[in-house]
Amino acid sequence: MRFAIFGAGGVGGYLGARLAEAGEEVVLIARGEHLRAMRRDGLRLRSIAGDVVIDPIEGTDDPAEAGVADAVIVATKTWQLEDAAAAMPPLVGPETTVLPVLNGVEAADVLTERLGADRVVGGLCGMISFVAAPAEIHHVGAEPWVTLGELDRSVTERVERLAGALRRCRGLRVEIAEDIHVALWEKFMFITATGGVGAVTRAPMGVFRAVPETRAMLEDAMLEVVAVARARGIDLDPSVVDDRMAFIDGLEPHGTASMQRDIMDGKRSELEAWNGAVVRLGREAGVDTPVHRAIYASLLPQERRAQGALAFPEPP
Repeated sequence: MRFAIFGAGGVGGYLGARLAEAGEEVVLIARGEHLRAMRRDGLRLRSIAGDVVIDPIEGTDDPAEAGVADAVIVATKTWQLEDAAAAMPPLVGPETTVLPVLNGVEAADVLTERLGADRVVGGLCGMISFVAAPAEIHHVGAEPWVTLGELDRSVTERVERLAGALRRCRGLRVEIAEDIHVALWEKFMFITATGGVGAVTRAPMGVFRAVPETRAMLEDAMLEVVAVARARGIDLDPSVVDDRMAFIDGLEPHGTASMQRDIMDGKRSELEAWNGAVVRLGREAGVDTPVHRAIYASLLPQERRAQGALAFPEPP
């Protein structure tokens, strides 16, 4: 299969390297020095599951130059998705499957509106990886996984084919979800709670899961997402909160979420698509979300500053 990876960061770069290693044809949509270094030196993946260098690797900043792909894996940040979707049509032909693996629960809706419902499937993934230097991806934790499924909950040949290609990647666990919407909201519940509580406390998981007050905040944040999901017709079982809390207790104590790291580094984050989305989607469904409202409001000034929309006064 020919894969276009739109967004060659920690996740997209990892998947692109593993797919190329498995013998698939891969083109990375990237930009700047990251792209220039890939064209010059190839793509280097340093991973706890085994290193690989793909040299040469096809890369471009122009989707029209890449041409039509069999599958487009979308791995941008959520705040980059609208622009990515607008640039994506040259990659998408009559038989192309578009698989978003972004955080949040709204990526498939954005892509469907731009590209058509018949082109897009639902997807999500998990791994701890990042761009360590131009053209160099480091995978430092967690067994990488991808879950995908049709948005209408059917099982189709295209999903089976795409899953089959991904399963040929070394060290990648791949599942086809019975209900991709439940899978998306389960992850959404986890990341918005851990990312939000981590960002407001500026503490790693081992700390905020141990302090009784912040542990309660974490659990309440998850329960709010369950309530919003169920009000929106997603059959999310409340017992999943206990399962996720047990999972969190087993994570490395120094762990942090990507949104927390971005906010602590003064970078633009995915706040709007995480805690902001919980508040907005809850309001639309008539569900109050006081924990997420407090998290969102607390982090919003920092987020707007990172976007360049708000300046903090200098101290005298």
